[in-house]
Amino acid sequence: MTATHPTHAPSAKRHTARQQWAEGLMVFAAVTLLLTGVLDIFRGVMGIAEDDVFLSTRNYVFAFDLTSWGWIHLALGAVAVIVGLGLFQSAMWARVAGVAIAGLIVIANFLSLPYYPVWSVVMIAFSGFVIWALCVVNPDRSAD
Repeated sequence: MTATHPTHAPSAKRHTARQQWAEGLMVFAAVTLLLTGVLDIFRGVMGIAEDDVFLSTRNYVFAFDLTSWGWIHLALGAVAVIVGLGLFQSAMWARVAGVAIAGLIVIANFLSLPYYPVWSVVMIAFSGFVIWALCVVNPDRSAD
C-alpha cells in the first residue's frame, strides 16, 4: 500500500518570514529610490532655473557651475525614477542599476554639499538606505 502525501503545487511560492522581509526591503528600496529621484529632479530644476536658491561659497575645493549641476541632478533623478519603477517588478537589472545610480547620487550630493548642505545630507542618507536595501535583499532565494 502506498502512502499518499499531500503535495504542494510546484509553482506555489512559500511565503516565509524571510521572503516577506526581502519583498518589503525591495519595496522600501523602490519607494525610496523614487522619492530620491523626484527630489533630485526638483533640485535639478532649481539649479537650472534659479541659481540664487543655492548657497554660494568661494573657498570650496569643488567649485562648479550651478546650472551644470542642475542638469546632472536632473539626469540622475530621471534615471533614478525609471530604475525605481523597475524595482517594483524585482528585476535584476533594476537592482544593479539601483545600486549604481544611488552611488552616483551619493557622489553628486557630496560634491554639491556646500551649495545646499542639509538637502545633500538627506539625499546621501536616502541613497545609502537604497544601497543597503538592494544589497541585503535576495528575493530569488527561497527560505528553508
